[in-house]
Amino acid sequence: MGKKAAKKAPQRSQSTTAVTGEIPVVGARENCPCGSGRRYKACHGREASHAVQELVHRPFEGLPGEADWVALRELVPAATAPLTLAAGVAETANGDVPSVTLATVLPLAWPALRRQDGSILLGLQTQSSSGDLSRDLADALELALATEPGTPVPARRTVPGGRRLQDLLDADAGFEPTVHTGFEFWLEDAETATGEVAASLERANASAIPTEKLVGVDAAYWCGTPDKNHLRWVMTVPEEQLLDALARLTAADKSSLGPDTRLVGSFRAHGLTVPVWDLPLAMTAADCEKPAAEFAERLAATLADSTPLTAEERRARANLVNRQVTLN
Repeated sequence: MGKKAAKKAPQRSQSTTAVTGEIPVVGARENCPCGSGRRYKACHGREASHAVQELVHRPFEGLPGEADWVALRELVPAATAPLTLAAGVAETANGDVPSVTLATVLPLAWPALRRQDGSILLGLQTQSSSGDLSRDLADALELALATEPGTPVPARRTVPGGRRLQDLLDADAGFEPTVHTGFEFWLEDAETATGEVAASLERANASAIPTEKLVGVDAAYWCGTPDKNHLRWVMTVPEEQLLDALARLTAADKSSLGPDTRLVGSFRAHGLTVPVWDLPLAMTAADCEKPAAEFAERLAATLADSTPLTAEERRARANLVNRQVTLN
C-alpha cells in the first residue's frame, strides 16, 4: 500500500484583517477571520468571550452626572439629556459637530438613531452585550456617527477593546437631564404623527409611570403609582458607608421625609446605591423638595460619624440590607 498522504496544514489567509490585527466578530463555530484554520471560539473568540464575562460594575464612573446616568438607565421612563462630544471625535468637512442627545429609550429599543437633519439620539435602556455598558453605548454612538441620516442603528455585539463613553464625551461638560411626560422626543415633529406611528407613541405614553426630578438635591426622582408615590434617590456615597449612615438615621427615627413617609430599602444599580422612600399619594415632587434638602443635611452630618454602630443601629442596618435589591 502506498504511503498515506500527509495531512496538509491549514493555509493562513493573507487577508487585511490578519495583517492589521483587527479581527471582526463572527459566529462561534465559523472559521476565525485571522486565517488560523481554527474555529472562532477556539481562537480570537476566546478573548471576546472573556470580555463579555468581565462585568464593569460602575460603567458611568468618571462621567459628569454619574448618578443621573444610573437613574435614566434604570428608573426614569422618558427623559433626554444633551451630550457634548470630546474634541476630535466627530467633525464634518465644514467643521460642524453633530448634535447628540441621550434618550432613555428609542422605538423598537434601537441603540441609536441618526435623524434626517444629521442629529443623533443615543438610547440608554438597551441590552448590554459586552459586560461594559459604557463600551456598548460608545459603540452605538460611533456607529451612529458613521450612519446615513434618517437611519436607525441596529443592535450588534460590541467588539472587545473598543472605546468607551469616557473616551468620546467631553469630561468638562455638564449633564442636565430633562424628564418628559411622554415619548414625543422620538419624533422631529410629533404633532404630525399619524397611523401606526401615532398609535405606537400613544401606547408608549400610556405605559410611562409619572416621574419628576427634584431640583434641590442631586439625582432624586419622584414617581407616582396607583397605590402610593415614591422617591428614589441615586447616591454616589460608597455603599457600606451609606448603609451605616442610613442605619444610624433609621435608629434615631430621622430617616423619613415627613409624616406618612418611610425609608423602605434600597436598590443597587451600576455600582451605586439607591435609597427608596414610600410617600403618600397626596405628596407631590414639589412637596418633597424641602424634606429632601433637610434629609441631605442630616445625611451629610451622619456620614461624618465614624463611631461603631450601636446594637439598635446594627439591627436597623441588617434590616436595610435584607431588603436591598440589585438591579444589574
